[in-house]
Amino acid sequence: MIARRFALVAIALSALLALALQAVHADDYPNRPITFVIPFPPGGGIDVILRSMGPRLTERLGKPIVIENRSGGAGTIGAAAVAKAPPDGYTLLAAPSLFASNVKLFKSLPFDAIKDFEPVSLVLRTPYVLVVNPSLGVRTVGELIALAKQKPGALSYASTGPGSSLHLSAELFQSMTGTKMTGVQYRGAPPAFADVIAGHVNLMFADTGTALQQIAEGKVNALGVSSLTRVPAAPNIPTLSEAGLNGFDSVGWLLMVAPAGTPQPIIEQLHAELEAAGRLPDIHKQMIDLGTIPVHSPPLPELKRFLASEIERWGAIVEKAGVAGSQ
Repeated sequence: MIARRFALVAIALSALLALALQAVHADDYPNRPITFVIPFPPGGGIDVILRSMGPRLTERLGKPIVIENRSGGAGTIGAAAVAKAPPDGYTLLAAPSLFASNVKLFKSLPFDAIKDFEPVSLVLRTPYVLVVNPSLGVRTVGELIALAKQKPGALSYASTGPGSSLHLSAELFQSMTGTKMTGVQYRGAPPAFADVIAGHVNLMFADTGTALQQIAEGKVNALGVSSLTRVPAAPNIPTLSEAGLNGFDSVGWLLMVAPAGTPQPIIEQLHAELEAAGRLPDIHKQMIDLGTIPVHSPPLPELKRFLASEIERWGAIVEKAGVAGSQ
């Protein structure tokens, strides 16, 4: 009995010590550079925006923001590195929407997307635009659906591989319209888009920001954007929901997350600073110019529910597409 009491006292003291150490670390935070891990190569939209936000966050926090690109494994290599990092607020992951779909796409992951991470701030949403080669002769979603139903499997769509946002957007389109098209996989969005422009592939869901110039030049026809709201950079392009696919919603996003166990005061501080940086006029404008939709991040408790719901939603699409556990 005495031994049991001593054990309980020791556990309680250890917990109190851990809380005290967290408070000390939080009071002293930050006292060295903070690293943002981006799980993709340099040059993408997320990379561009975070590199622009870095200096502004440095000014506010008083310590440098270091951008580290750790690409590979469809974003899993960078995510695994952050999951294993000390939970001290000095290493964050720039988690894309692929972070959610990967849960079902991979047979196993070296981390748990819910248990091993703490959501910090939702920075932006990335809508896609459904584009077709002009030679296809369709200018509306209704015309595309009619043609696809008339010729099952004859139309081709480009994507960046199984489980990617562009692929799952096309799968959601087929599921909602009862159509069947043939997917053509590419190692990246640029070559995929180039083949749509050249007419080698009929259509694709493309990053809105990168497609706007080609749309303006008439190289591709834009049928609609994949978000429920119109894109600020292209207000004249209707949403697919407006164009007849009621409720169509397929957008990427950028969610900053920290290793689980990071002290709550640090999470709250980072949440506030990222929110403030995203509202700066130049950063806000850059997000819009890149074809994204800036957002005011939901409160921290809602972010956990958001991530869980996105994992469930995209997991269902992955399963319906028949690519669950394919990697």
